[in-house]
Amino acid sequence: MPHNKINKPLDIITLAQGNGGINSRQLIEDVFISAFATPENDKGNDAANIAGYPQMMMTTDGFTVDPLFFPGGDIGKLSVCGTINDLVVSGAKPKYMSCSFFIEEGFSKQDLIQIVNNMATTAKENEVRIVTGDTKILPLGNVSGVYISTTGVGRALSNNLNTSQIKAGDHIYVSGTIGDHGAAVMLAREDYGLSSNLKSDCASVLDIGLALMKNDKIKFMRDPTRGGIATICHEIIASTGLGITLDEAQIPIKPEVNTLCEILGLLPYYLACEGRILFVASPQWQVDDTLNNICNMTRIGIVENQHNNLLLKTQLGGLRFIPELDSDPLPRIC
Repeated sequence: MPHNKINKPLDIITLAQGNGGINSRQLIEDVFISAFATPENDKGNDAANIAGYPQMMMTTDGFTVDPLFFPGGDIGKLSVCGTINDLVVSGAKPKYMSCSFFIEEGFSKQDLIQIVNNMATTAKENEVRIVTGDTKILPLGNVSGVYISTTGVGRALSNNLNTSQIKAGDHIYVSGTIGDHGAAVMLAREDYGLSSNLKSDCASVLDIGLALMKNDKIKFMRDPTRGGIATICHEIIASTGLGITLDEAQIPIKPEVNTLCEILGLLPYYLACEGRILFVASPQWQVDDTLNNICNMTRIGIVENQHNNLLLKTQLGGLRFIPELDSDPLPRIC
């Protein structure tokens, strides 16, 4: 069973190139890595060490979500948590942030105040200081309400969290239920005539990440945002040449998320999380009491050298091939 190959380059930019899957990777490799490749960003992490300053890590991100306010959060909280989480899973403790706002004329000032206040609260809760920024007001129709761009700087605590550490036999873990954010945002749009009490998992993973960094048996961490856990697994496969087999019975998914996916014909493994860590650990690693008190760690799969695909062991005992996300079947959530 061959591993998916990257598609031929496209002549135009499409929405599918923003879904975190195979077309996103192709765009990044063809356009950005070829132009911007440096020793600082060669590890493929969501943050980079700065040459000459080994204790400094830096990340940048952009945020757009519809609706701007959703159960469990809003674009402001999302932007701060997303920046914090990218630093954490790359091995850093976040310290400072900048933020730029792109605001559509006619946008509610009260909504903007609420978004900014939620950013300030989330940053303070995580001991992060927002120290500089910029504001642009754009003509009606040029943006959908508000877009936010952020940059985060943190102190590096571990420089060994990358795919080069991963070996066959290592275990795949996730730090909570998957797909909550993607499902909650889709339901909040009221496009499907469905309702639920489901909330986004939008949250900082700082406490979980700091606890994991203390153990040298943790080899790789990533927050499974766009493209979900399936996309992170495919990134590992592409980088290592190894395969991954996930256990369907062990993957924690809330009933509401499963139901939504069944109705819409989606796979929950592609849905975004905004407060989870997918990580790889050696077989000797054991969950300790500190982590048990923070969240529910679940072993969901194993790294293998018998194949180089992403396979799902179904609850019926069969194996299902999970391809890399190609087209854009999912509503945009970030």
